[in-house]
Amino acid sequence: MQEIHSFCRSLPREEKFRLRDQIERSSSSVCDNIAEGYTTYYYNDEIKGFNIARKEAGETQNHIRKLAGKTYLDLQQSQKWVEEYEEVIRGINGYIRYIREKKGTKRGS
Repeated sequence: MQEIHSFCRSLPREEKFRLRDQIERSSSSVCDNIAEGYTTYYYNDEIKGFNIARKEAGETQNHIRKLAGKTYLDLQQSQKWVEEYEEVIRGINGYIRYIREKKGTKRGS
């Protein structure tokens, strides 16, 4: 997120309320929803927060591809960021699995 926000300062002025705003919001939302999900008391709310974070990560990947498609971002950097967000998505998936298993254990106790 920090790298993306820093990069966005170099985008043309006409992108300020278009692609720049969208990618800054979605990349920030990933972190925000992870924090919100992690700090909630209820399993379902926790899973919901992480599901939203996963969707926002996917949206951010799409915006990164748009930046490359418009030649604002070189393909190598684009691929790096897309892969990093893919790793975030895998981590979110793993944590959701962990929460579901933990929830199942509590019910069976």
